[in-house]
Amino acid sequence: MSKNQDRVDIFQGFSEASKKLERKQRTQLLKSIGVKEIFDRGRVEINWKTCRGVDCRLCIQACPTNALYWKEGMVGIARELCIYCTSCVEVCMVDNCIQVSRIRPDGGMERFSNAQEIQILLRNINYRKVVERTKSRFANEPPFSDGPRYT
Repeated sequence: MSKNQDRVDIFQGFSEASKKLERKQRTQLLKSIGVKEIFDRGRVEINWKTCRGVDCRLCIQACPTNALYWKEGMVGIARELCIYCTSCVEVCMVDNCIQVSRIRPDGGMERFSNAQEIQILLRNINYRKVVERTKSRFANEPPFSDGPRYT
């Protein structure tokens, strides 16, 4: 083996160990408050230039894990508590103020910054579930034919 192959990147090892520890602590923290984590990774950002938190604080009230809180005249984010559920985006009175991006369990990426985007996603999920249930229900049935046409 060459010298380059024998070298171990110690910083890479520390980074991976740190991520594993952070993940373990997050899982324990969410479990202690009775919240099931669905999304592997995600991110929540607030545009403080457009945020009307002083007037409403709706996102703080809507957050099921208290990841959003009031701090020094603005909304703060406890990132280790956020489960990327998008409750904050759904109740925010300002479109594109809160942005949530998350990785689904199947690896797909979702991004939301207003309530309409969330409603479209939920409608699409429900539609897919109806199609799957219908297909499973009628799996043994012969395909539908138009039959005779009456004029």
